[in-house]
Amino acid sequence: MAQPDTARLRNPVKETLKAGGVSLGMTVRLGRSPDIARIAKATGHEFIFIDTQHSIFDLETIAAIAHTALAIGIAPLVRVRGIDDPDVSLLLDNGITGIIYPDIANAGEAKQAVDACKFAPIGKRSVVGGYPHFNYRAVPLTESVPELNDACLLVCMIETMEGLDNVEEIAAIDGVDVLHVGSNDLLVNMGKPGKFDDPAIIAAQDRVISAAKAHGKFAGIGGNRDVGRQAAAVRRGAQFVTTQTDIAFLAAAAREWTQGVRALV
Repeated sequence: MAQPDTARLRNPVKETLKAGGVSLGMTVRLGRSPDIARIAKATGHEFIFIDTQHSIFDLETIAAIAHTALAIGIAPLVRVRGIDDPDVSLLLDNGITGIIYPDIANAGEAKQAVDACKFAPIGKRSVVGGYPHFNYRAVPLTESVPELNDACLLVCMIETMEGLDNVEEIAAIDGVDVLHVGSNDLLVNMGKPGKFDDPAIIAAQDRVISAAKAHGKFAGIGGNRDVGRQAAAVRRGAQFVTTQTDIAFLAAAAREWTQGVRALV
């Protein structure tokens, strides 16, 4: 007789971060097939960062990708459109295991994010029955609520000078898991677009890393699309890293291939 599926819900990203490791994620903007999660796994990524802030996805597509990701041990995360995005609880109820909020500017917005993503006593998320995270098993709320809270990764992006100025207060909010530097937007806000080696952005990243560590949170680096810069940020304490978008990976590989052929003929 088959044994019941009673395996504990887990988020591989949270496990890696808590163990002191580095978790790498692929930003998904182009892929609409659930197989994008398999490609992420095959290429050494631990999570997918589905970007609904800058790309158009329907909810059923996101859910289908999330269900495949859950089944193969990849954490499905979604960057929502903003702090007031109405789909957060719906996404979390239907297979997503983490929400990335863009442009968190202060502690009040961070607390609003926690309230949407976490169940009481941490937040104010509403409960439902039959979560896909448990393969729709009837799990008592006494078990499902703490497991879902523990598995849900809440990422607050620091993308403006206001957010940077308030980063210590944001880091102090219970329920926030990761402070993630949006390097592209932060540089634009600084008036230094594209200057990824500018001392000001390095200092900003270090301030976020320090704030995260001081409050028992984890630091992340995004928008910094260079292997050397990403490695340098990891050496300085970043653990949550978005490597590159699926669009950029596809374009880079295709360009390398065509250039290689033309170079030989």
